[in-house]
Amino acid sequence: MCWGKWWVQELRTTMSNFTAGSGFLLLTFSEVRELQLLHFFVFLALYLTAVTGNLLIIMAVALDHHLHTPMYFFLMNLAVLDIGSISVAIPKSMMQSLLNSKWISFSGCAAQVFFYFFFAAANFSILTIMAHDRCVAICKPLHYERIMHKGACIQMAGSAWIAGMLYGILHTGGTFAINFCSNIVNQFFCEIPKLLILSCSDLYLVEVGFIAASCCAVLSCFIFMITTYIQIFMAVLKVPSARGQKKALSTCLPHLIVFSLFLLTSIFAYVVPPSNSSSEQGLIFAIIYITVPPTMNPVIYSMRNKEIKLALQKMLTVRHSSTTIP
Repeated sequence: MCWGKWWVQELRTTMSNFTAGSGFLLLTFSEVRELQLLHFFVFLALYLTAVTGNLLIIMAVALDHHLHTPMYFFLMNLAVLDIGSISVAIPKSMMQSLLNSKWISFSGCAAQVFFYFFFAAANFSILTIMAHDRCVAICKPLHYERIMHKGACIQMAGSAWIAGMLYGILHTGGTFAINFCSNIVNQFFCEIPKLLILSCSDLYLVEVGFIAASCCAVLSCFIFMITTYIQIFMAVLKVPSARGQKKALSTCLPHLIVFSLFLLTSIFAYVVPPSNSSSEQGLIFAIIYITVPPTMNPVIYSMRNKEIKLALQKMLTVRHSSTTIP
């Protein structure tokens, strides 16, 4: 079935009689039952992989006292946010495939918009804070404990979560203040660009303004991140030994990869105008930025970080030995 033709046809039939409070119809991956079940099991595998990987990171940091440092405290926050972000759309999409349903309530759609932006903004804030942490650790090692003390870390993490909440409220209010001409959303979850093109009024310009302001904020954080890593690389080059340089870079490389992955997948979602992208292209991009970062982040940190690998090995070894004791 051609998703684009189906969506246009459905949009025309519902344009004149849509009531926003009645809910929305989301895009399905297929009308064939066997493919719906395949979609369910593929998404289930991705979801369980992401949740398991991030839970292992959380448990390793929480149980190993050697990891009770600012860097791993922020990493644990990032893992919690990754679990939340992949839980926004994937379980609902799995349930819809299993039940052969396209329906989502108005409140459910609003909840998806809120929690997606909440987790995305908090995630981006934590990544920015982690860059600052690495900069202080490498550029000002003698002042690290004074600057990145426990109270400061809690305040910074709390600020990231609060910023995410305010960001989610802002975009949810701006999106659902508009009048919708249709309830046919050309995406498998409630994505703001796909909702805005259903607007019947000029109020959608308010949300467009919020998105523009958000882009400015993201650009500011991006410039801060680039400036921070320039300082880090300049400090690393001053380290006399090659071993010291490698050790310093090893703590930054996973964070840099995770940040780049988050930024690139977000660009997939919002750089291409929704009216100029096909349903198939938009669907693929959405799957990428919803599933790839939460799934890959634990892998990146566990593969590139010896302390995380040792903590995971210790935790799994202790658990295995406890289950084999008669």
